[in-house]
Amino acid sequence: MGVIAIHWLELIIGLVIGLIFAIVGTVIYYRAGFSRKSKELIAEQEKAEHAAAEMASEAQKTGENRKRELLLQAKEEIHKTRLEFEKDVREKKTELQRERNRIDQKEETLEKKLENLEQKEEALEGRVSDVLALEENARDLERQKVIELERISGLTVEDAKTLVLDEARMEYRHDMAVMLRQMEETAKEEADRKAKEIIVSSIQRYAADYVSETTVSVVTLPNDEMKGRIIGREGRNIRTIETLTGVDLIIDDTPEAVILSSFDPIRREIARITIEKLVLDGRIHPARIEEMVEKARKEVDATIKQEGDRAAFETGIMGLHPEIIKLMGKLRYRTSYGQNVLQHSIEVCWLTGMMAAELGLDVMLAKRAGLLHDLGKAADFEMEGSHISLGAEIARKYKEGPDVVNAIESHHGDVEPNSMISVLVAAADAISAARPGARRENLETYIKRIQKLEEIANSFEGVEKTYAIQAGREIRVMVRPENVRDDEMILKAREICKKIEEELDYPGQIKVHIIRETRVTEFAK
Repeated sequence: MGVIAIHWLELIIGLVIGLIFAIVGTVIYYRAGFSRKSKELIAEQEKAEHAAAEMASEAQKTGENRKRELLLQAKEEIHKTRLEFEKDVREKKTELQRERNRIDQKEETLEKKLENLEQKEEALEGRVSDVLALEENARDLERQKVIELERISGLTVEDAKTLVLDEARMEYRHDMAVMLRQMEETAKEEADRKAKEIIVSSIQRYAADYVSETTVSVVTLPNDEMKGRIIGREGRNIRTIETLTGVDLIIDDTPEAVILSSFDPIRREIARITIEKLVLDGRIHPARIEEMVEKARKEVDATIKQEGDRAAFETGIMGLHPEIIKLMGKLRYRTSYGQNVLQHSIEVCWLTGMMAAELGLDVMLAKRAGLLHDLGKAADFEMEGSHISLGAEIARKYKEGPDVVNAIESHHGDVEPNSMISVLVAAADAISAARPGARRENLETYIKRIQKLEEIANSFEGVEKTYAIQAGREIRVMVRPENVRDDEMILKAREICKKIEEELDYPGQIKVHIIRETRVTEFAK
């Protein structure tokens, strides 16, 4: 075993030594090859450097030649440009010299004209002095003439003027009355024709029901026994209803009915709905009444909002403030002489818009003013002031335009209208309110208005009797023939009309007839 191991060890050592000699030989071989390759590369590099030096030399020569050519071209261009510039300069100098000569000539001409003007001014100053002296002399002569005339006539200048004017006034009074009548008739015929065309066209295009509405103030009961249940034990139910709604309940001998009394139409509507709901439900006690009042109030609020939105949508008026829409809805429960105010406002809106379209005005602005003209009636039972002042204040508060505010303020003549739209709103309001069946007037107010109308006419000198006819839309004034001449009748009629307009409120218009009659009676015996 030891001999075998030694043999293997010698074999391995021999293999290792052979491997080392093989590696050393390979390294020597490759180093010799690398040396040859390096020499070849160095030779090629030298050749390339020599070629590059030759190419650089050639390029330098070519560049210098090109540079000389470009310099020559640039010098030629500069020379040409200099020649052209010198030519332009010479031309400009020549033109400037000509302009200078013309200016010098104009200056000489202006100096001559200025000398002439100075001479004329001196001459005019002398003439002005002469004219002023003549005027002063003329005024002195005029004063002396006036003084002499006053001495001769015994009248001052003012007295003479008054006398002449009085005589002229008396002399031409008849001619003035005749001329005024002719002018009025001509203007009235033309205005009536045009106004009738516009109004008839507008009314014809707007079709609305001519039925006056009123707020319901009577609640019908199924039987008289229900009255006792509404009153309740010791009156507790009726007291609860009156306390919660602010409405007085009148339970009298009227069969199967309860009368509601309140100045506020919305409270009255809440009470009406509450009682109707209680009657239908059958359970009437304070707790149930509170619940029904709250439901009725919510129902009325919802109806107010719906009616305001409906009015705005129906008329096409956009951009209204939510509070204004709410106030418009409240007009659903407001009446004026039996006419529903919301329906009246919608009607005025359409009529105003139609007339504005006929006249070429702003239709949407006219409709907006017409819809809001009675806005104050939604608050006049809650706040102090007339519906006109309240409506104008509300419109200003919610940023409505000045034309809309003026239309609200002027539609009853409280202030002067400052636009055509304000006049159209007043006209449409009168059309809607004065048409047959639109409004009704209580007897006491009607009688007072008729009496006041007759008193106004009777207050004029020369009036003998006055009769109001046609429900106060026409008056006939009898004058004394010895006090009022024929040519004075037209002036008398105008004065009566003016006083009626100033002192009386009335719907529509009032026609004034003046009758002058002379009768002679004699008996044959």
